[in-house]
Amino acid sequence: MTWTFTTDLTAYLAAAGPAAAALPVSNTLLLTVADGLRRRGPGAYGDGTPFFGWWTGADGVVAGGLLCTPPFPVVLGVLPGEALRALGSALAGEPLLAGARGFNARRPDAQVLAEAWGRPTRIAEEVRLYRLAGLVAPDPAPAGRSRPATGADLPLLMEWITAFYAEAGVPGRASEATLRDRISYGGFRLWEHAGTPVSLAGFSRPIGPASRVGPVYTPPEFRGRGYAAGVTHAVSEAAYAAGAGEVLLFADLANATSNGVYLRLGYAPVEDRAEIVPA
Repeated sequence: MTWTFTTDLTAYLAAAGPAAAALPVSNTLLLTVADGLRRRGPGAYGDGTPFFGWWTGADGVVAGGLLCTPPFPVVLGVLPGEALRALGSALAGEPLLAGARGFNARRPDAQVLAEAWGRPTRIAEEVRLYRLAGLVAPDPAPAGRSRPATGADLPLLMEWITAFYAEAGVPGRASEATLRDRISYGGFRLWEHAGTPVSLAGFSRPIGPASRVGPVYTPPEFRGRGYAAGVTHAVSEAAYAAGAGEVLLFADLANATSNGVYLRLGYAPVEDRAEIVPA
């Protein structure tokens, strides 16, 4: 039983890809981030060098993995308990893990890792993973309509995604290459009222059966009018139309408003994740 760590994406995909793909809902972050790196290169999410790891069980079978795109925290997929405990022990001696700013894991797994880490930790953020059980139109319907974002919208997308990152405390920066990639497959929808964009939502390329909605952003001056519900409904339909059999999204548990919106649109809770960082 052992962890293997590397900066080689190809080796990671060959070793851990099948285990991640076998559980596409819980492993949605692993799958979408690895896909972004494969398509856009190691700088897709920032200037730091991405690294990867996988756990091989006593039977010689890879049972799960992790990845990190600095400055973001290490993302853990579904892992057995012995892998989490061994990871806690590896933190002191594995150079690739030395600079990790935190760990994003399913809530019970985050607790196991926190105990195994051997140092004080705190929870920096908790999010809930939802899956679309049956899409429900907003009631009442917001004024306006949705449309796909195009290349002409790139300056607006850069402005709004930058504002979203700042408001949500997301490390890193908005990437023009990432936004252009999303536009290329229709992965952004804008909600317009009276010809003015008032809200946006995006979705990831379907990987296996699943696509994930996000980000969802409405500038402060346009909030409270149902635009986020309208554009989330529209982008959920777009994800289905792009071939997704499962449509997922994450919501910050500290934001009761957004969680309520997603529940009313037909999203159902799957599991919670927590980001743990040194105290």
